[in-house]
Amino acid sequence: MVFQFEHVQVDRGSSKWDVLPFDMRVLRHVLDRWQQGLADVGWNSLYWDNHDQPRVVSRFGDDGEHRVESAKLLATVLHLQRGTPYIYQGDELGMTNFPFSSIEQFDDLESVNYFHEAVGHGQDPAEVLARLRAMSRDNARTPMQWDDSTHAGFTDATPWLPVNPNHREINAAGQVGVAGSVFEHHRRLTALRHAEPAVVEGDFTLLLPNHEQLFVFTRCHEQTELVVIANFSGQPADLPGVLLDRCAGAELLVGERTEPTMQPWESRVHRRQLPAGD
Repeated sequence: MVFQFEHVQVDRGSSKWDVLPFDMRVLRHVLDRWQQGLADVGWNSLYWDNHDQPRVVSRFGDDGEHRVESAKLLATVLHLQRGTPYIYQGDELGMTNFPFSSIEQFDDLESVNYFHEAVGHGQDPAEVLARLRAMSRDNARTPMQWDDSTHAGFTDATPWLPVNPNHREINAAGQVGVAGSVFEHHRRLTALRHAEPAVVEGDFTLLLPNHEQLFVFTRCHEQTELVVIANFSGQPADLPGVLLDRCAGAELLVGERTEPTMQPWESRVHRRQLPAGD
């Protein structure tokens, strides 16, 4: 099993503090390259977050208006690749980056040292803080948001990092068993992995490799093909005719809609049976 870090460096330049605009096309290329490279010789570890990465819904998704939709999309893309998915604490809730407003709120020495070094060299403190808010690993280390009580139900004491203020809206108690929640979407994907051999055993083929918004791939095992469609955008995306033809009559396993236009940050998984010999 291989752990690689290339996909969590797609939005950085010469260092992690050199923050680049997120480009799904770059991410798609990296993920496809690792899927193809390990296809016959290894097994991939699938992850977005860990204790050293900022929250993926704030990084590669939309942690504002479309937080729920983009968190579900990111989960779908992760779980449907070939490999073993790793879910970091809070991913299953769509937890976001913390709204750090001062250097005193940070605990991570890498972040604190960078701030003082950069400011000491004359950089604007507000701009440095903006980089820290985007990339500091303290984003992944704030207390787990169990409920909407004080300190999010994590402790009765004072935690080492402040609890994200949005724990009133984003917490486990408000999602477990609640239809349409990010948590229940993760449950659905986990159940699909156990029930559908193509999720584990299927090969991976990228479709529409140059599309500006859509990340589309298939997982094929024996005569079953799964078609995964993800609109990495805050704008609707019309499905090309070749994709509509491919999914015509297919069963919708994940998602709520089958219309020819994908809504912002919408994701779907279709299952179709291939003719014998394909």
